[in-house]
Amino acid sequence: MRIYNTMTRKKEEFVPIDGNKVNIYVCGPTVYNLIHVGNARQLCVFDVLRRYLKYRGYDVRYIQNFTDVDDKIIRIANERGISPFEHSEAMIKEYFKDARGLNVADADLHPKATESIGIILDMVKKLIDKGFAYQSGGDVYFSANKYPEYGKLSHMPLDDLRAGASERVDIGEQKRDPMDFAVWKAAKEGEPYWDSPYGKGRPGWHIECSAMSSHYVSGPLDIHGGGADLIFPHHENEIAQSECANGYALANIWMHNGMLNVDNRKMSKSKGNFFLVRDLAEKFGYEPVRFMLLQAQYRAQLNYTPEVMEGAVASLSRLKTCKKSLEKSMASAKTGSCSDEIRAMAENRRKQFIEAMDDDLNTADGITAVFELVREINTALLDKNVSAGSLELLKEVFDELTGVLGIIYVKEEEIPEEVIKLVEKRKEARKNKDFALADSIREEIYSKGYAVEETRQGTDIRKL
Repeated sequence: MRIYNTMTRKKEEFVPIDGNKVNIYVCGPTVYNLIHVGNARQLCVFDVLRRYLKYRGYDVRYIQNFTDVDDKIIRIANERGISPFEHSEAMIKEYFKDARGLNVADADLHPKATESIGIILDMVKKLIDKGFAYQSGGDVYFSANKYPEYGKLSHMPLDDLRAGASERVDIGEQKRDPMDFAVWKAAKEGEPYWDSPYGKGRPGWHIECSAMSSHYVSGPLDIHGGGADLIFPHHENEIAQSECANGYALANIWMHNGMLNVDNRKMSKSKGNFFLVRDLAEKFGYEPVRFMLLQAQYRAQLNYTPEVMEGAVASLSRLKTCKKSLEKSMASAKTGSCSDEIRAMAENRRKQFIEAMDDDLNTADGITAVFELVREINTALLDKNVSAGSLELLKEVFDELTGVLGIIYVKEEEIPEEVIKLVEKRKEARKNKDFALADSIREEIYSKGYAVEETRQGTDIRKL
């Protein structure tokens, strides 16, 4: 497998540090609100990475943190009249509702910033003792110019970084250099705080992930991931403070998914094109949202439109129809082993899928392989003499590939009794060649939210 490494700007062969074991750390959400569709892209991309590595036989340990205290959380909690901890815990519960709705498996570890204060302060002390950080009032800052490689991930000239940093100095900050960043922040009036040798305060954002990743993984990570928006300053700062504190590289490979636009514009509340996953799921369902997010290769920019979502719904319907037809045919197929022709075809599709995913997790081409398989399954189902063994292998490969992508997972709802009775009534009308009545019954079924059609495998009923 080859993965594009943001650090080196090229695809590299993926070789785990420790034999078959793979340690992945992905920056999780700051839990001030429900997750939006941009957050969901990162979740789904790295969920597929984890699934695929497991499919290929690796022993994967996957860590994703929660930033559960920050300025936005504090502000919104104050507006609601509750503590920041109550607000963040409520949002974490909502996160899991959306993530599980998207078929994103829970991480092996979900460390929280507020539960990691001790290990964060240990790293702050290391940085001060080694001369990489300094106290200024109640704050502690990392001294960026003490780390000669600062900027190596974002590949930005130091002069540009310094110019940009000068514009981001907040009121009250007492930095020696605009590029310096806080690893410990003095508490302001009304904010939550923890006691420390530097006074009452709370951790800076960047140090959370550095402390947690090094605490749970001894030595460099195999893969550190996140959205492209985290490359600078978050991941750049993580690298600087982690390598200065620990004395070794933070990660072997840096993976970043591309951003998601809406109608070819950056998603923004001020532009009125901001979409929460919850809202899209209520309209289309979680399954199509996941499918839509995986249709493009993860580094490519993805553009959301209602038409794209409708296309995802239609594509999923085609996959589910194929699966349902396959299962129906298996129940009545003639006993027999798999034919050589079907075996060769199934193995070719499996190989096509693996080649796509091995090429920098190309889910777009992986999905293409799945639809090629669907086309060949539908052709095989037209053969009255196709054997049960052949159909079993086709289903095995279909489930295998869609399972790695995690794209078919919602069980069909039970069809209401009144719809079933109408379908039986329509069958009788067709038997009596009363096609006008059959058509009117079909329209009535349609008005109740279902479609009915005759297939070679029998009558198919599906929810619209």
